[in-house]
Amino acid sequence: MPRSIKNDPLPKTIGGCADRLYKIREERYELQRRAKALREIETELKEHIIRDLPKSQASGVAGRVARVQVVKREVPQVKDWSKLHRYIKKHDAFELFQRRLNTSAVQERWTEGEKVPGVESFTALDISIKKV
Repeated sequence: MPRSIKNDPLPKTIGGCADRLYKIREERYELQRRAKALREIETELKEHIIRDLPKSQASGVAGRVARVQVVKREVPQVKDWSKLHRYIKKHDAFELFQRRLNTSAVQERWTEGEKVPGVESFTALDISIKKV
């Protein structure tokens, strides 16, 4: 069960908070490494089922606790970006794009002294933490 500040109060000193932050971050990293390893096994199993199930002429297969079947879905993929851009402009269909900036591309332009119309910055605060 995840901890929370309610049942695991903050240390009394800022130094104690720094130590707790480091410890909690390392625990999270370990969980992420474990999750990555599990995801790799999960991917391997999915690929095996996708590859071998159609050979058996079955639409799915069941074990003792689960049933799986290979499902198909259409995924859009851009073949010609310039045609897509023209379509979007002509039909005012900007919802076809996700609305987010490529931060590094904007920062590159700012570094070169170029202004990007409609874009401004804000200062975000974060913590840098290293083991002593």
